[in-house]
Amino acid sequence: MNEDKSVDILLVEDNVNDAELTLKALREHSVGTRIVHVVDGDEALEFIFASGVDGDWKQGKIPKLILLDMKLQKVSGLDVLRELKSQEQTRVIPVVVLTASDEERGILESYRLGVNSYVVKPTDSRKYARAIGDITHYWLGVNKPPRC
Repeated sequence: MNEDKSVDILLVEDNVNDAELTLKALREHSVGTRIVHVVDGDEALEFIFASGVDGDWKQGKIPKLILLDMKLQKVSGLDVLRELKSQEQTRVIPVVVLTASDEERGILESYRLGVNSYVVKPTDSRKYARAIGDITHYWLGVNKPPRC
């Protein structure tokens, strides 16, 4: 049986409240019907790079968009980004950082590593939901990704 395991959005978020708010916004905007939520960087890398039974990397699990928090347990968001952008098979996946931090050092390092967008989470829930809708509309609707 050839089961479709494709994923629209991988949400990497350890804050329960932010994750719930993001998932709610995604449902409200009816984007990304297949969403996977992981709570730390280690889980994100395991999900993306997990091998199948035969030991081969499974490209079908590659998300169309990754929403990545920076401050994660175990493996930081920067380390996840570094690994994703260093590997040929995952380099083209759009990664949008969603974080509370607007420190210039983190922004610069994220772009240096190849992040596609860096978004500081709005504190107002309506603005946050609108930002999530705008981000996903662009990356899943407007943007034309390469065929891999």
